[in-house]
Amino acid sequence: MKIEKITKSRIFLPLVILGIVILFNLLFNRSFFNITIKDGHFFGSLIDVLNRSTYLVLLAIGLTLVIATGGGGIDISVGAVVAISGAVAAALFAESETPAIGIFLAIGISLLVSMLFGAWNGILVAKIGVQPVVATLILMVAGRGIAQLITDGQILYIKYPAFFFLGSNGYILGLPFSIYIASFVFIITMIVLKKTALGLFIESIGCNSVSSKIAGINVNKIKFLTYVFSGLCAGIAGLLIASNVKSADANNAGLFMELDGILAVVIGGTSLKGGRFYLPGSIVGAITIQCLTTTMYSIGVSPYVMTFVKSLVIIGIFFIQSEEIKALIKNRNNIKKKEEVVKEIKVQEDSL
Repeated sequence: MKIEKITKSRIFLPLVILGIVILFNLLFNRSFFNITIKDGHFFGSLIDVLNRSTYLVLLAIGLTLVIATGGGGIDISVGAVVAISGAVAAALFAESETPAIGIFLAIGISLLVSMLFGAWNGILVAKIGVQPVVATLILMVAGRGIAQLITDGQILYIKYPAFFFLGSNGYILGLPFSIYIASFVFIITMIVLKKTALGLFIESIGCNSVSSKIAGINVNKIKFLTYVFSGLCAGIAGLLIASNVKSADANNAGLFMELDGILAVVIGGTSLKGGRFYLPGSIVGAITIQCLTTTMYSIGVSPYVMTFVKSLVIIGIFFIQSEEIKALIKNRNNIKKKEEVVKEIKVQEDSL
């Protein structure tokens, strides 16, 4: 019974997928687990996985709530918002070691801009009724152009040392500071979802928005807030990336990250149909994707092959999560149980 209970746990499948990637490294790439300490800081592939997965973790947190609202809820503009956030911060620092604007004000403005773009998506989806994929596609295309306008089509190099603490130079207890930022966002989000009715409202809307509206839930407001929050998470990720590379590249920052973010949510067990969602699973999914990416690069796999590998992972996950496959497995289990019962009855009859 305990084993059956574990296998039915929502975290079981995401952990199994992560375990497969780790097992591959254990068999074929043992250097993956090497960790060294230099100047009190931990270094190694595992640390790189945790550090670089923070960007995807943040995107996955926001995307999980958006997807959970159902009705085709999706945000494919988060990659563009990542680029915009980094571009705004770099422009405010003006490539100076002593910029006129303080770091906290610059971060605040960047995040505010990111939330405004999230609000734009929310208005199109929740207020005007545009299909989510179409609404966010607009910002996905236009947003990167906006980021290039901010940077004037150039790579803006950041020279402000205090800003580097967010990504490349910041360490606490030997671990990169970005890990603490992503963990903080995750913990706060979980507290809000568990200690308030917001989590239940989101699940209710995702299962049946009409019934939720009849029950008195402000469906449009909840959907609007999820897109604003998704913009905020993407903005934080953009700042971490800009700090890590010490520049803002509007053309490449966050490129295709929205696809990895959606994949992380799916690996985590949240259905694209909406309804019930599982935020811890999305975190495991984000770490799995980064672990897979780091593994492929460490053994010399081409980036072009990486796309193919991810596509196979997506196909496999959708195959496993298919309702038809689940029903088929359930029917086979029921047939086996009936056969076992019949055998037991025959054994008892023969003994009599």
